[in-house]
Amino acid sequence: MTTRLTRVDLRGRTPTTAELRAALPRGGVDVDAVLDQVRPVLDAVRERGAAAALDYAEQFDRVRPAAVRVPADVSRRALDELDPDVRDALEIAIERTRVVHADQRRADTRTEVVPGGTVEERWVPVERVGLYVPGGNAVYPSSVVMNVVPAQTAGVGSLVVASPPQAEFDGYPHPTILAAARLLGVDEVWAVGGAQAVALLAYGDHGAGLAPVDLITGPGNIYVTAAKRLVRGLVGIDAEAGPTEIAILADATADPVHVAADLISQAEHDVLAASVLVTDSTELADAVDAAVAAQLPLTTHAQRVATALAGPQSGIVLVDDVTQGLAVVNAYAAEHLEIQTAEAGAVAARVRSAGAVFVGPWSPVSLGDYCAGSNHVLPTAGCARHSSGLSVQTFLRGIHVVTYSEAALKDVAGHVVALANAENLPAHGQAVRARFESLG
Repeated sequence: MTTRLTRVDLRGRTPTTAELRAALPRGGVDVDAVLDQVRPVLDAVRERGAAAALDYAEQFDRVRPAAVRVPADVSRRALDELDPDVRDALEIAIERTRVVHADQRRADTRTEVVPGGTVEERWVPVERVGLYVPGGNAVYPSSVVMNVVPAQTAGVGSLVVASPPQAEFDGYPHPTILAAARLLGVDEVWAVGGAQAVALLAYGDHGAGLAPVDLITGPGNIYVTAAKRLVRGLVGIDAEAGPTEIAILADATADPVHVAADLISQAEHDVLAASVLVTDSTELADAVDAAVAAQLPLTTHAQRVATALAGPQSGIVLVDDVTQGLAVVNAYAAEHLEIQTAEAGAVAARVRSAGAVFVGPWSPVSLGDYCAGSNHVLPTAGCARHSSGLSVQTFLRGIHVVTYSEAALKDVAGHVVALANAENLPAHGQAVRARFESLG
């Protein structure tokens, strides 16, 4: 079982952004490769609704739920039987996440462009949202929190959580998922996973009482991602999530035991997870390799972690100094970026591309996964260069409301006509002119 991470040495070089993107460790998945497998699933669910989704559950999850919708008494029982320590932790996570997200809600604005002419921007929540919570290598009640809280804070009126059925739990989603949804006041949970879940959320099934949604959020495997790509347009999606990733920018002041633990913690998710250290200290790099070797045998999912750390998506990048390290991490645009350097706050202020930044030795990514109050549904695969993580804004739509008086329109009418004629759309201008011609 290899533990030494692959190294990329950028010292003494000044690579361009394009060269950096090509040189840095990067994994990912080929969503295009599974689109043809996913299309028939979507077609079947569109045509046969819940019946098709249940058929696929039997095929892929090795269990056929009695129905898609989980009975309320099952969710109540899951919460009643939840381990008290887990319940306390979830309540803290919910409380802190609500505090942070409450400050994200945008205020409506009203701008008087000219006397008698105003443009308002109203922020209106999406009507109905489907929140996908994966099952598989791990159980993710934290993802229930991270999806539900911003949706509720935005004012979304109708929420459904979808999570794969589990054979060991009578075809219902994992009890901890059900308990988290119940704790948040979500009373609609579907026992459906994978591409068939995305399809059922998008198309619904009127006969089964399963209403379609307007927006689907939440991470999933490659098949979930492919399905989200295929239904995009019919419904909105938050993002096409890829395998999780962490980058750590560290110098000689960092504790190699902490760095190694954080790299391992992210690799625990999946064999495709990416763990990248960027440092100007070869001594730290060597010490981190040694710390990984020491910690790995003690890790529950050691083989999964070792596979992820040995993959092309993981490694150590050697740089000349922290300034070059910043150029590297900004080009990499990690989902999670830790800054473990001297003057970490000042260094973090210079970060321009990351899903979330964790500053200093006492702010590990694990904190953000659960109890920091931040959201852990974040852009992957370099998408942090142009996209943000899940937030209250994900669930809001900005609507412009335009109100002009007769005098305000008359004042600008000539300009509207001029621009309409310039674009060879004379009827646009006539729609304004007609209002005044008809007045004589």
